[in-house]
Amino acid sequence: MTIFNDIREEVRQRLWADADQLEWTRLSDAEKSRQYSQWTEDPNIGGRLGAFMDPRKVRVYIKDTLLKSYTRERMADPRAAFRILGIPEDAVCFESFIKPNGCRLTDGRVVCWSLASYWKPTLLAVYERAYWISEASPHGAVLFHAADQFPNLRTRMMVEDIAARLEIQQLRWVE
Repeated sequence: MTIFNDIREEVRQRLWADADQLEWTRLSDAEKSRQYSQWTEDPNIGGRLGAFMDPRKVRVYIKDTLLKSYTRERMADPRAAFRILGIPEDAVCFESFIKPNGCRLTDGRVVCWSLASYWKPTLLAVYERAYWISEASPHGAVLFHAADQFPNLRTRMMVEDIAARLEIQQLRWVE
């Protein structure tokens, strides 16, 4: 269905542009839920998709198909994490990872980055991705939008202690 594919891509681009403008990664779950409702009811988004599927399934389709990869793809570029960790932006990734985003540099340093709310899988990923390779080291983790999730210094101290126990050389919080 070429027409549906074209419309789906057009709607996805519009949703992603809206998500960029709304700073999607900073929204609470309740705010995201309200936005899904608005998109579903919008004749240019939900209305266009509803012409090709059961209108009751449009919200789920928007959430699970069109926006599922938004955060991961928007955060895939390692340059911001590199800059924060003091790594040259043109450093070469020997191996790239998703869930959470990360890479192993040619010198063996493993770096991962994510939203601060995903700190546990991110710290474990840095550790695990370096563990199995003798020339690799758990170099750094960057946790974005920390002020939204971790305004409490005591909680941050606990996360920093865990990073130290996992021998992660650098942990950076980005507000």
